[in-house]
Amino acid sequence: MKASRVKRFGILTSGGDCPGLNAAIRGVAKAASGRFGMEVVGISNGYRGLIDGDARALSQDDFSGILTLGGTILGSSREKPFKKFDGSTSSDSEAGKNKPELIMRNVEALGLDALVVLGGNGTNTTAHLLAQEGLSVIGLPKTIDNDIWGTEVSFGFHSAVDIATESIDRLHSTASSHNRVMVIELMGHKTGWLALYAGVAGGGDVIIIPELPYSVAKVASGLERRRAEGKHFSIVVVAEGAMSAEEAALPKKERKLRRESMPYPSIGYRLAAEIEKATGMEARVTVLGYLQRGGTPSPYDRVLATAFGTAAAELLEQGRFGRMVAMRDGRIDTIPLADVADRIQTVPTDHPLIGTARLVGTCFGNS
Repeated sequence: MKASRVKRFGILTSGGDCPGLNAAIRGVAKAASGRFGMEVVGISNGYRGLIDGDARALSQDDFSGILTLGGTILGSSREKPFKKFDGSTSSDSEAGKNKPELIMRNVEALGLDALVVLGGNGTNTTAHLLAQEGLSVIGLPKTIDNDIWGTEVSFGFHSAVDIATESIDRLHSTASSHNRVMVIELMGHKTGWLALYAGVAGGGDVIIIPELPYSVAKVASGLERRRAEGKHFSIVVVAEGAMSAEEAALPKKERKLRRESMPYPSIGYRLAAEIEKATGMEARVTVLGYLQRGGTPSPYDRVLATAFGTAAAELLEQGRFGRMVAMRDGRIDTIPLADVADRIQTVPTDHPLIGTARLVGTCFGNS
């Protein structure tokens, strides 16, 4: 066992859960404790637990046998410690206004030399802000949206692609049986990585992503072309954050208001209604929702999360803080949290997979 400059560190999971979180916790903890002799403290429910001082020391038994478990043994929340309050709600308590200060106190009270945080864009942005406050922080990228800037892939993404693709496969049979247009709505508020990859893998006939605003007329044209070819069913894959070309031209606030006021529960339902009106074809909607985030991680994500976790343990041992573990050029690397904060990785409109999909006849609703 090698002695480490970090003797005791905290680990937390923040934001939405996803497959691979427990595998990453296991990777960090087993390497840090078994290889470097560090004490591991599990912080409950993300940054909320750090604010409340809700934490406990983890033993080998806690992180043994969790490689294949979905979710997170630590719990999670969407707490944003640096969110500014205006005093207009009951939640704007004195404690709420001083959350970063409470975190600093509890880190000291728990005797933590460093923090390892597992999460998405918001989590790693908060990690950067904590680093600016003087804490020794290391970030790990998890999200099914694959939209964290600076890493080619985040753990959780491939598992979600597998789940979404299987769902699309199952919809093919019922779409064919009933000669319907099946609209499947996938997660992805700001980016379309999941819809793109699952759509291509599942043979989606139309794929709509936020980066390529759609025209109802273009979508209808693609579907009618299939019908003219004797194909009386179609699969439409849409990211929840997709928007029409008209919406894309609006200022952000106005676009948000228009979306909130639309008479449909989500974009999938609106798109189905637009398709029926434009083509006369019968359309049905499936919103996959939280199924995309649950269950056992794929083998790929188990490997990736383990590799990211052990890399974080090495950063702890080396005393290299203020960084996020990332995949770059196919290798495990690290980048400054400052580079990650407040940025997202969108799908380039000239991404090779978009070109591939177009060549096999996929319609993206914009051409």
